[in-house]
Amino acid sequence: MEHGDGEAVIIGGMVLDIHATPSMLANPGTTTPGKVYYVQGGVARNVAECMSKLGAKPYMISALGFDMAGNLLLNQWKSAGLSIEGILKDKDIETPVVCNIFDVNGEVAAGVASVEALEKYLTPDWIFRFKNTLLSAPVLMVDANLSHPSLEAACKMAIDMACPVWFEPVSVTKSRRISSIVEYVTFASPNEDELIAMANALSGSDEFHPLKESQKKNISVLSLFQMLKPAIWVLLEKGIKVVLVTFGSNGVFLCNKGWPRQFKMPAEKTNQCGFRGQLFKTVMQKCPPSRYSGFSELDRSSHLFAVHFPSLPASVVRLTGAGDCLVGGTLTSICAGLDIMQSVSVGIAVAKAVVEVEANVPSTFSLSAITGKVLAMHLVIAMVICMSSCFFCCMFHV
Repeated sequence: MEHGDGEAVIIGGMVLDIHATPSMLANPGTTTPGKVYYVQGGVARNVAECMSKLGAKPYMISALGFDMAGNLLLNQWKSAGLSIEGILKDKDIETPVVCNIFDVNGEVAAGVASVEALEKYLTPDWIFRFKNTLLSAPVLMVDANLSHPSLEAACKMAIDMACPVWFEPVSVTKSRRISSIVEYVTFASPNEDELIAMANALSGSDEFHPLKESQKKNISVLSLFQMLKPAIWVLLEKGIKVVLVTFGSNGVFLCNKGWPRQFKMPAEKTNQCGFRGQLFKTVMQKCPPSRYSGFSELDRSSHLFAVHFPSLPASVVRLTGAGDCLVGGTLTSICAGLDIMQSVSVGIAVAKAVVEVEANVPSTFSLSAITGKVLAMHLVIAMVICMSSCFFCCMFHV
């Protein structure tokens, strides 16, 4: 299957997730009744599957073995009608597996990851074989499961093809790999702990510290942002154009220098076929870009501009796929031609759907549900900006 025009390229992990959820409070030293599920996972794979459920056909570059986990992941990929050309398959590869034990609230209590194969087999040589896929790609997303040499090779390849790079940090430890590729990265999507690790890696110091749970209690979202603003500024000063910081139930901050209207894909790099075409048309009708056109005067490089997107109320089953589907929904929307503000709104609506199911990615998405949530969110964002534009301009000046 050939890679189509206007389709993103995704490089990173395809992982079998084993989810163990106790039905009561677990006691150490003994087993606890509960449920165990096999779930297709891996950050890059989750993002790509989410995009496919929204009508895109992302090109996946990864590595799998011929074992049980690899066969399960590969068969699911084939059944989705997605290309397997970029997926290295070898009998010597131990397919990555992650086992997570959850608490009764759906949060990860402990986990073990066996993903060494990604660093060993996703080599620069394998990645370079698919350089031509970036000729028409609107964006390349890399996850931090890749080794330093492979991350650098992928990013340099994208820059040669004038393709922007989205960096997904994966974990606190692996997020530090940003240090070798920051000059190539346009978008980054850390959570608050990954943000701190990235800022320390980029500044060559340990001056930034994760927020303690006690600091997060009874604190406003804006106060939380103020505490993390210096770390965000490090990433922007190093050249990352857009930083999307996730705060769990506190939502998302979209941050950049100045006003983010400029971050929209050229028309020739977009694709509006099928479901995503309907998504594009509906969002453009209900939430047109003109809603924010009056604030272009904030586009000055001396300003840190940030917009808060609140999380949406949900009946939470599992939280593990939310961040990946936030990125998947945002990337799909960008590749369809929506601007960054509209795209993040779609990403939030998509993330809401995933926390309400057991899988890392829902089997289907509802167009009306997504666009309805996007409209509600845009009304809130517009009200906040319109009521507080001077406050934003003053507060985020650095």
